[in-house]
Amino acid sequence: MTRFVAVLLALFAATAAASAADLRPVHALSLVGEPKYKAGFRQLDYVDPGAPKGGEIRLSASGGFDSLNPFVIKGEAAPGIGLIYESLMVGTPDEMSTEYAQIAETAEVPADLSYVIFNLDKRARWHDGKPITAEDVVWSFDILKAKGRPLYRLYYANVVKAEALDSKRVKFTFSGPPNRELPQIMGQLTVLPKHWWEGRDFEALTLDVPLGSGPYRVASVDTNRSIVYERVSDWWGKDLPINLGRYNFDRVRYDLYRDMTVLLEGFKAHQYDYRLENSARNWATGYDFPALREGLVVKTEIPHKRPTGMQAFVFNTRRSIFADRRVREAIGLAFDFEWSNKNLFYDQYTRTESYFSNSDFAARGLPEGPELALLEPFRGKLPAEVFSKPFQVPKSDGSGNNRDNLRAAVGLLAAAGWTIKDRKLVGPEGQPLAFEILLVQPDFERVVQPFARNLERLGIELRIRTVDTAQYVNRNRSFDFDMIVGSWGQSDSPGNEQRDFWSSGAAEQPGSRNLAGIKDPVVDALIDNIVAARDRESLIVATRALDRVLLWGHYVIPQFHSSKDRVAYWTKLAKPKIDPAYGPDIFAWWIEAGKDAALKAKEGEGKR
Repeated sequence: MTRFVAVLLALFAATAAASAADLRPVHALSLVGEPKYKAGFRQLDYVDPGAPKGGEIRLSASGGFDSLNPFVIKGEAAPGIGLIYESLMVGTPDEMSTEYAQIAETAEVPADLSYVIFNLDKRARWHDGKPITAEDVVWSFDILKAKGRPLYRLYYANVVKAEALDSKRVKFTFSGPPNRELPQIMGQLTVLPKHWWEGRDFEALTLDVPLGSGPYRVASVDTNRSIVYERVSDWWGKDLPINLGRYNFDRVRYDLYRDMTVLLEGFKAHQYDYRLENSARNWATGYDFPALREGLVVKTEIPHKRPTGMQAFVFNTRRSIFADRRVREAIGLAFDFEWSNKNLFYDQYTRTESYFSNSDFAARGLPEGPELALLEPFRGKLPAEVFSKPFQVPKSDGSGNNRDNLRAAVGLLAAAGWTIKDRKLVGPEGQPLAFEILLVQPDFERVVQPFARNLERLGIELRIRTVDTAQYVNRNRSFDFDMIVGSWGQSDSPGNEQRDFWSSGAAEQPGSRNLAGIKDPVVDALIDNIVAARDRESLIVATRALDRVLLWGHYVIPQFHSSKDRVAYWTKLAKPKIDPAYGPDIFAWWIEAGKDAALKAKEGEGKR
């Protein structure tokens, strides 16, 4: 044996030994430092462990449903169906980018991040009493990657295989450069019962009540109208630290509404108990009703710290009229946010200026230092503004006279070869610039109409088309639209999901989240940098670079966001004294039996 080979073998042995030494089982995985809750913690800080169990909470959803299988692209899954399932590990709404033991009692991750091992809780079992096994975990991964939504194939792209080491120990092996997020991604895996699914068509629409292991099971189904879940009294996980004080309702009912106005009126009539309001106009003008004045309903705003991501008008760049970046930018200049915020939204919103708004990952100023170094190799393939101008959304004085922005739009359109003919904007081949925006909520028409009027001043025709939920979902999945209102939520640790949002591979994959149809090798390379980020500092740099490139691509017209949750609820509900930092956890609330009975008595008197 040569000295060189001996040294090399010694290095390999030392690396393997170091890696093995790092394989200590941990109760939590975090991307942002040490977990908030240490091993052996009793409960989450914001819950009330003595919260009473019992009663029924009535919730609402818009649209309809025709399936109890949320894992495939076909059909529309019932709201709340995730309540019957569990994942290997689970996050909390008071801490970002951290997951704690659930089905997996512990996890083991080597220093080189080449794999993760999950040790299953020996108590974990399905609702039929059978134990949850490593074989179930492996089957779940394989079936989701092979036949589940496109997201799974993109999300698990660097997971080479899953293997059961024994009945309670499962290993996921990774490929590619080290990826800090992959162990947590696998912790998010929803575990399905192999014995129940075998012999069934996993890709089919189904209303067969599925078997789960979570806090609730399906009690009754009325397709497109309602679904009811009942609490599993002997749920194996009820005393886990992550669950103590949660899942207090005996029954959870979801009623479906097709009309948004009727949905609000249903709340006022106490057809359901809890409402997260997403309409600024409703919040400002729609809650003056007797029950609120009598103190039977609470209306409150709860601040949150979560990243707000991007909600926007989305251009489908698969359409030839949107192929030119200058055309997209010009159309964006016609959206007058300041006027809309004052006249439509009661000044409740902030204009969004980043795909990662309300977070450290939002691009700012000009690229410099490591971010500039990351972008420099792509200089000739990117708009010059990426390097020379901080991105800013257009602004107006809010008067409704958006003349300066429209004048700038005319210049961009002329440079792109579009001219006015008979008061219509036409292209080099005489084709008019006209397109349709697809909506599912009639309420949003009032937001689009002023935008359409401004476009009309440019000679552009914007048609508004509002369709039912089923048609909207199908057209969305097949990218059968010109423009749509889309949104991309972001976590406090962006990673593999960005492939589903923006990558070339997702652009033509039906059901992906790449609504804009972005197919850009530079974007693909920047996503790879995010996925391979070795620490939080490099993740911030890589994400800001991607954000900057997406913004200057003008793939969307950014809309608006709020840093508060607008919540209304009937007083039969009680909640913990502490609100989680990243949004309400309705399943840590409970029913106050006395107030529930009083409400029912009062409502009964009103019906006589």
